Amino acid sequence: MMRLLFLLTLVAVQVRAAQPNILLLIGDNWFYEHAAANGDKAVRTPVFDRMCREGMRFTNAFCPVPSCSPTRSCIVTGRVAHQLEDAASLWSKFPGKFRVFGDDLSKAGWHVGYTGKGWSPGNYKDFGRDLNPTGAQFEDFAGFLKERKEKQPFFFWLGSTHTSLNKWQEGTGRTRGIDPAKVRVPKSLPDVPEIREEITDYLAQVELMEEAFGEAVALLEKGGELDNTVVIHTSDNGWQMPHGLAHCYDHGTRVPLAVRWPDKVKAGAVSDEFVSLTDLAPTFLEIAGLKAWPEMTAHSFVDVLTGKPPAVTRDAMFIERERHANVRRGDLSYPVRGIRTVEYLYLRNLRPERWPAGDPELYFAVGPYGDIDGSRTKAYMMAHADDPAVKPLFELSFGKRPAEELYDLKTDPDQIVNLAADPAYAEIKAGLGARVDGWMRETEDPRVDPATNVWDSYPYFGGLAKALRDSKK
Repeated sequence: MMRLLFLLTLVAVQVRAAQPNILLLIGDNWFYEHAAANGDKAVRTPVFDRMCREGMRFTNAFCPVPSCSPTRSCIVTGRVAHQLEDAASLWSKFPGKFRVFGDDLSKAGWHVGYTGKGWSPGNYKDFGRDLNPTGAQFEDFAGFLKERKEKQPFFFWLGSTHTSLNKWQEGTGRTRGIDPAKVRVPKSLPDVPEIREEITDYLAQVELMEEAFGEAVALLEKGGELDNTVVIHTSDNGWQMPHGLAHCYDHGTRVPLAVRWPDKVKAGAVSDEFVSLTDLAPTFLEIAGLKAWPEMTAHSFVDVLTGKPPAVTRDAMFIERERHANVRRGDLSYPVRGIRTVEYLYLRNLRPERWPAGDPELYFAVGPYGDIDGSRTKAYMMAHADDPAVKPLFELSFGKRPAEELYDLKTDPDQIVNLAADPAYAEIKAGLGARVDGWMRETEDPRVDPATNVWDSYPYFGGLAKALRDSKK
């Protein structure tokens, strides 16, 4: 019996030693299109491109919510946002009762940590957690590795904020040699020199993000550990432009995703499978030899990575949002539920009487139309809102929206022509709407009750609220 126990223990140790490490490279507000491997001709993304050459590139990866902390809440829990109470909104609390994958990895002996932007922005410290939901914070990746025990598997979350709007410095695009003429201006924005210039400045930050990620990859390579590390390269949501961040169009929800896993993932593979960032939690657990939890709504995509028939095949992705910034009188949310297929985007605006981009005048946070952050592009569109060429685009991003939206992605990839009222699309709209209804019921969405406004009452910890709280410490 003792010999048997010894052999079982030896096998367990060998299995643990064979487990790969996991490095998550996650950008902030970086849209799918803005990577060279995804077709952008203006920007250089050498790290992402390498992950694609040596691993798998995904063409249909989406965040669950076009907002930072809600998506990050979904990533760490593996659950749809509307099951997470406050954590479905930006600058809210993270209730400590919700299980996170990093805790399970730590209990299994993994070294777990993060640097940069982990779960953020919001408040977890006052609600049952001592550590950020992404793990213990470290100054940098090198410091994290120094504290690791010999042969201990690790998970590290490297959260860049290079691409956040407050880092877009005017003129940096030209300084880095990014050509405004090569920039693609989506049809949802005015194609004017001022906006082309701002896009180049944003792309400059994408390149700086890549340099930071490259340092982490080089550190692993130098230490001989890169080929024993699963590297996931992605972003939390789309870019901070009108029609982007905080809005359920592709510019806010579609993200780059590449995974490098030597000997498991075929180099140069491309997957068109629909993948949500919520799927990362069960994927990480499976890589670690652990099981997903019954309450998870997400699914591991290890089978997709390793070339096996997918255990769960999707032909669509469900998308939602609640309160982003606190920008409507009465602390009101702007709830949306939707579905994105290969051919169509269907959105249901559950409170169409409210301003989707926030009240036209400052209420509490950010500024007028505060669910669109203060880019130079926003300022241009507001200043030229009555110009004939700009007015329809201004209404598209800033104006009120009907209860339903439907976009034909074959003819309208930038999603500017709403076909929801077109009789020719009535059957398609009804079918997609029924799928959204079914998803809401299956996942016990509180919004199944049309009178529910629970997210309007959850506390908001951003802006003045944060300043007031900090002043009392």
